[in-house]
Amino acid sequence: MMVFPFLAACGGQQTALTTGIDINNLDTTAAPGTDFYTYACGGWMEAHPLTAEYSRYGSFDELGENNTKQLRELIEGVAAQKNEPGSIADKIAQMYNSVMDSVSLNKQGIEPIRKDLQSIHACYDKDELFRLYSSLQLKGVSGLFAFYIDADIKDSKNNLLQVVQNGLVMGQREYYLDTDSATTAIREAYKDYMSKLFVRCKVADEADAAAHVGDVLAFETRLAKVSRTRTELRDDEKNYNKMTFAELLKEFPGIAWKQYFNVHGATDIKDVSVGQPEVIHEIEAMWADTDIQVLKDYVAWQLINAAAGCLDDEMRAANFDFFGRVMSGRQEDRPRWKRAVGATEGALGEAVGQLYVEKYFPAAAKERMVQLVRNLQVALGERIDAQEWMSDSTKAVAHDKLNAFIVKVGYPDKWRDYSTLEVGRNFWENAKNASMWAVRDMIDKKLNKPVDNTVWYMTPQTVNAYYNPTTNEICFPAGILQPPFFDMNADDAFNYGAIGVVIGHEMTHGFDDQGAKFDKDGNLRQWWTEEDTRRFEERTQVMRQFFDKIEVLPGLMANGQLTLGENMADHGGLQVSFQAFKNATKDAPLETRDGFTPEQRFFLAYAGVWAGNIRDEEIRKRTKSDPHALGRWRVNGALPHIDAWYDAFGISESDPMFVPKEQRVTIW
Repeated sequence: MMVFPFLAACGGQQTALTTGIDINNLDTTAAPGTDFYTYACGGWMEAHPLTAEYSRYGSFDELGENNTKQLRELIEGVAAQKNEPGSIADKIAQMYNSVMDSVSLNKQGIEPIRKDLQSIHACYDKDELFRLYSSLQLKGVSGLFAFYIDADIKDSKNNLLQVVQNGLVMGQREYYLDTDSATTAIREAYKDYMSKLFVRCKVADEADAAAHVGDVLAFETRLAKVSRTRTELRDDEKNYNKMTFAELLKEFPGIAWKQYFNVHGATDIKDVSVGQPEVIHEIEAMWADTDIQVLKDYVAWQLINAAAGCLDDEMRAANFDFFGRVMSGRQEDRPRWKRAVGATEGALGEAVGQLYVEKYFPAAAKERMVQLVRNLQVALGERIDAQEWMSDSTKAVAHDKLNAFIVKVGYPDKWRDYSTLEVGRNFWENAKNASMWAVRDMIDKKLNKPVDNTVWYMTPQTVNAYYNPTTNEICFPAGILQPPFFDMNADDAFNYGAIGVVIGHEMTHGFDDQGAKFDKDGNLRQWWTEEDTRRFEERTQVMRQFFDKIEVLPGLMANGQLTLGENMADHGGLQVSFQAFKNATKDAPLETRDGFTPEQRFFLAYAGVWAGNIRDEEIRKRTKSDPHALGRWRVNGALPHIDAWYDAFGISESDPMFVPKEQRVTIW
């Protein structure tokens, strides 16, 4: 195993690596065993108060902000030069400028969607309306259901068309069904938002807007009642219902499937998986027994909501007031240039990523990251061997899966081809074209075809990472390979505590409550023994119950089942990366520096990844919908289950965060 030396090359000379820990980010008035999150991150939190633009601002956002500024420089550089018409550079420039041209957008008002609204209004029957709605979905308007094409989870080498629930503008069913005062207030604000835009777009006048809004909300609420929760959607087996296309037509005759998929350019479909059959059956009934005027209002609302952020300032402001201010607690919209960068990334993500990588991602960073990943793989193998609850037969298969990991670092080996994407001067037209291009590109490359393992599911500039169970791959884009996650000038205590835990997190997703159900080839099947499965589930429930008892806001508890997979991955990432850190430094132990031992710096680096401030509205939103725990609890909820943390900081029974050893999670 390679051990990184405590030296780095700089201008041809060897210089000592730093600790990577900024003492100013700490709050040493807090006790580590009382509130480690505040102890490790309190200084950072005080120095980074929430601005009006953000509902949550943390280390991820700080790095994302820096990346966005770099992307702005790259994109504006392209936009300022003379580009060949139709070239990638020209498309990047046109997309960016179409968002920045506020004069044209405000002059056009709602004109870009007027023709489609008139077509909806003129529909004479439900068949015609369904055809129109299908074409709008191709252009990026949300549908009652959605589809995508990706690996068949029980035949992972081949792609499968998959139909899934959709159709709720507020996103989660709980916003339609919960009766607490905060959620009720959000629903009232949603009605105001819909009413304002219905009147603005002349779908209704002020006198009867409330009736139209009430009908649409009732329609969505009916759909919400049968929609599965985010927790239920984590059950891969229950959300897999494969059938032939002929069986789809027979089982769900109330939907014109051939017409729908023909509009999208998907023909000769062989097999389909219907993720939530009961939802699709309800959609059949809703389309059949709902008055056509209500259906037209619903389709019009989906169009208006989809386009609002791409039209004039008045439409954008109304959209932000609800989704930004009411649902997330943000007080101010992002500046136009950030929205323009985001839209350009959304349409031409890998083209922008190619520019980013060429300027900002050094080859040395990729080399060191690849070695870190190898070290983590070795450590995870050692952790697997050390588990008494896992049988030898399961350990052998687990090693096979670990050894079969596909590792992607930095950027893809081949870039997406955007030559057929049409980009012009109108923002909404560009957004529609980008949606149509993406759908047809997916169909062209995936329908009835084998899985391409070289495809990336994130752009290189993304500040994140992922594990994909169907390809058994872990991916670390260039965007995250920067401080505070990865620092070429910092020592191993920092890098294993930060990016090392991220690596271990993604690796152990392959063995969490969902990933453990997929084999080394990415197929959903039982490869653990029944006894190992029982023991594993017993241990995971310790974590679930621990998080269920966390009160994130007065009267609002964390969701231990929804966040179980991510919490287990955090646990595994900490255990595996700490072992890899000890392996890497055993022959050349690091010294105590700045008053902290190497082990303490490891955990401080981990906590620093989750430093952040967040508004109550965003806490509520994420608790209802996000499978990740809140940043505070990814520290204070994870570390009490890590024995090495107790040793590093001398945590004892007298400390509030102390959890008796027999009550800690014991998996990795």
